[in-house]
Amino acid sequence: MIKVIKTNKEYENALNEVKKLVKLDPPVGSPEADRLELLVLIISNYEREKFPIELPTPIEAIKFRMEQQGLSQKDLIPYIGSRSKVSELLSGKRPLSLKMIRALTEHLGIPAKVLLQDPNATMPQEDNAIDWCKFPIKELIKRNWLPNFQGTPKEAVNNAEELLRDFLKPLRLNKLSPALHCKKVHIRS
Repeated sequence: MIKVIKTNKEYENALNEVKKLVKLDPPVGSPEADRLELLVLIISNYEREKFPIELPTPIEAIKFRMEQQGLSQKDLIPYIGSRSKVSELLSGKRPLSLKMIRALTEHLGIPAKVLLQDPNATMPQEDNAIDWCKFPIKELIKRNWLPNFQGTPKEAVNNAEELLRDFLKPLRLNKLSPALHCKKVHIRS
């Protein structure tokens, strides 16, 4: 019987069984082939959970693609700019510009998701990183934006997450993202 892998021992047993089935080379559609396919799926799931692979840094991704395609720094000049810009970028002294990211994505096939990473950014990745008590709960009650809530403002603050999730539900947000704040710039003429 095949079941979800939960321990390293079960993982090792599943790998050994896959090795045996691969040696048998079962015909497609046979019970052995179906068993092999199912084992591969549960092994993949276990490996994805226990051994996640992090995205490379933008510089690592660029260097990897250069190695894959046999490119030199000189070959990156059309995408980055001058020879000095390429050198500064690869040494980490120059950040990627939007123009560079677009060119590297389009011409070298490096995913924008990888190039847009900021190694110094500290954005919450999960909903539990949101401090629900920082929302203006009392103001929401005052404006009658939480019409289903019957209680005191203190109770509202204590149940902030539940109230706000209900409030935001019509927006159909799968995942909440933090706001990105911009600094106002005043130009004097």
